[in-house]
Amino acid sequence: MLARTENTNAGFFGIKAIFFDVYNTIARFWPPREEIQSQACQSFDISVTSHGIAAGYASADEFMARENAGNRPLRMKNVEETKEFFAKYEQLILKGAGFDADLVLCSLIWDRVRQIPYSMAIFEDVIPALIRLRSFGLIVGVISNVRGNSSELTDSLGLTSYLDVAVTSGEVGMEKPHPPVFLEALRRAAVTPEKSVHVGDQYTSDVLGARNVGIHPILLDRYGVSLHPEDVITVNSMEAVVSIMEEAWKRSPS
Repeated sequence: MLARTENTNAGFFGIKAIFFDVYNTIARFWPPREEIQSQACQSFDISVTSHGIAAGYASADEFMARENAGNRPLRMKNVEETKEFFAKYEQLILKGAGFDADLVLCSLIWDRVRQIPYSMAIFEDVIPALIRLRSFGLIVGVISNVRGNSSELTDSLGLTSYLDVAVTSGEVGMEKPHPPVFLEALRRAAVTPEKSVHVGDQYTSDVLGARNVGIHPILLDRYGVSLHPEDVITVNSMEAVVSIMEEAWKRSPS
């Protein structure tokens, strides 16, 4: 699925590197966030659908992205501020699922969400796509808003051998969409912005963040719930990303 098929490869000429966001782009919570939310809501006799929760997360994640783009991102908030933020975050999730709840109840539900064990698992289409992209001679990397270091992140996902570059906000000290984390990825890859592509699921963090430093963005909307697909190339799978880059590779000078 492409939002702008008539202009899919515009500007994608001579690309040397492609970067990926991690959460909801190349990896997901396991069990899925929708199942975790449903289980937590059942504890309060609230019934929600997976699609509704996915739509709610789209709004909630954009809320988080805007918060991290401001002067007081999540990492700088104290305990009470963080609790208040996640109550609002949960409220947006539930609203997307068609359920209105006050912040007190939302805080309790979020506490229950945090009690449910989970891990991270990569999507099935990721490793084949990374292998294919590297076969085009591309530098392949990840740029993630996590507090840990990049080697721990890629090792935990089993992706280290498939990547050339990895950068986290924890290493740089600032989250996407702020420029430093993107600029550090460019530095490590030794490429210029106009020769790079960034793929992610968040409009504010990934699309606007990449554009602000001159990197070409692609929005990966796996669940068809993106709030801003109209002004950016939008795909729903890694296979679609590979197709775009393969076409650009064929058009590039040998």
